[in-house]
Amino acid sequence: MNASLTSKFIEVQQVDQFFKTAKGLFPALRGIDLTIAKGEFVALIGHSGCGKSTLLNLIAGLTTPTSGALLCANKEIRGPGPERAVVFQNHSLLPWLTCFDNVYLAVERVFSRTETKAQLRQRTDAALALVGLTHAAQKRPGEISGGMKQRVGIARALSMEPQVLLMDEPFGALDALTRAKLQDELLEIVARTQSTVVMVTHDVDEAVLLSDKIVMMTNGPAATIGEVLRVDIPRPRSRVALAEDAVYLQCRKAVIDFLYTRQGHVEKVA
Repeated sequence: MNASLTSKFIEVQQVDQFFKTAKGLFPALRGIDLTIAKGEFVALIGHSGCGKSTLLNLIAGLTTPTSGALLCANKEIRGPGPERAVVFQNHSLLPWLTCFDNVYLAVERVFSRTETKAQLRQRTDAALALVGLTHAAQKRPGEISGGMKQRVGIARALSMEPQVLLMDEPFGALDALTRAKLQDELLEIVARTQSTVVMVTHDVDEAVLLSDKIVMMTNGPAATIGEVLRVDIPRPRSRVALAEDAVYLQCRKAVIDFLYTRQGHVEKVA
């Protein structure tokens, strides 16, 4: 385990989140306490409606908690910021722009006041190279595959040199083989960038393969953190080698037990 994983980098302190609805206040999250270390990869997992994306949006600063506080690097999170980049399940690329221009927009927004256009282009090229898309730089989203679109989205996020990468089921809409390939690529990218990552997922194997820590959410409404599981598997990780790894299998079993035994009633009434 990386020695840097000791400090409090992201802190969620007694956070409640309520939403106004036609039937009154809906309690999405209640009493959320979570600490994430710098350089740590954390997966948020739970059944639909358990508030995973709500918690991610709070860390991103896209929504404000009803009560409690969120900190990043000892500063209160009061809104979005370039130190926290978000990758959504929907890649959200502008279809009339090339892959290069989609990434360049983000680079320009963050660095245009301090860098020349040549430097901005270099940053954009470097981000596309990081995800293996140099050859597709001048293609538009309609000319590339779903997996490549997601890689452009990841490149756009990484181009801002964020301290925190927030990912909301980024591979959820992809076929199994493409998903596995991007998971492996994400492992390599995070190893190179040493990013702090918080990722929402429904996939148990994805959570165990990628994470240092899995945060398991109880069922909503008024969802909270039911259990936090540390994944003590050395990096770099290989999905083939882990297929029969005892620690991997124990972690996988623990998550499945939590989701489908202790929190399983959601599936039964669905």
